[in-house]
Amino acid sequence: MRVAVVGATGLVGSVMLRVLEERNFPVDELIVAASEKSVGKTVKFKDAEVKVCSVADAVKQKPAVAIFSAGSAASKEWAPKFAEVGTTVIDNSSCWRMYPEIPLVVPEVNAGVLTPNHKIIANPNCSTIQLVVAINPLHLKYRIKRIVVSTYQSVTGTGVKAVNQLFAERQGHEADMAYPHPIDLNCFPHGGTFLDNGYTTEEQKLIDETRKIIGDQSIMVSPTVVR
Repeated sequence: MRVAVVGATGLVGSVMLRVLEERNFPVDELIVAASEKSVGKTVKFKDAEVKVCSVADAVKQKPAVAIFSAGSAASKEWAPKFAEVGTTVIDNSSCWRMYPEIPLVVPEVNAGVLTPNHKIIANPNCSTIQLVVAINPLHLKYRIKRIVVSTYQSVTGTGVKAVNQLFAERQGHEADMAYPHPIDLNCFPHGGTFLDNGYTTEEQKLIDETRKIIGDQSIMVSPTVVR
């Protein structure tokens, strides 16, 4: 099986490579792709050094599966190009989640929605995944009317800039601010950006994605996201 990891040099992409290795995923040939500035670098996979290629080069190699963690803009541009050559794309960004024709899948909950014709598969927000795995059996038995959920989300979810801010503050240095407030030894209810309805983008994901995965638009969700 030829597998591509797009965004392989990023914070999440590097963990994806590690998980593929830990789970002994059947990778016969690994393609690691990233932005142009990373092309030519190498990443380690199963005691081998694999050279990073451009995303365009990865498409030309027609992998069986492409796992994306390169951000919404990259997914929007490149996922359809992989799909056109027959690759099954599993996208970790928020780009495709709410498109009606794109399945939003947590395998333990709704893998049954997938067909061989689905070439782009969306992966939900991290908190949504944990939530729906827990509530789906309850919903099937009792029909849930309302969920009140608070999540406490790690700095790493924002990316490298936020991690650098945290460590700089921990060491007493000036930081390039990823957040509007100090984050070291702090918590604040500001996940993403605020919307007109008073929720943040991270909170709205919990509402919309839960309903789509469970398959019930009537479930009321009251989320609070703390970073």
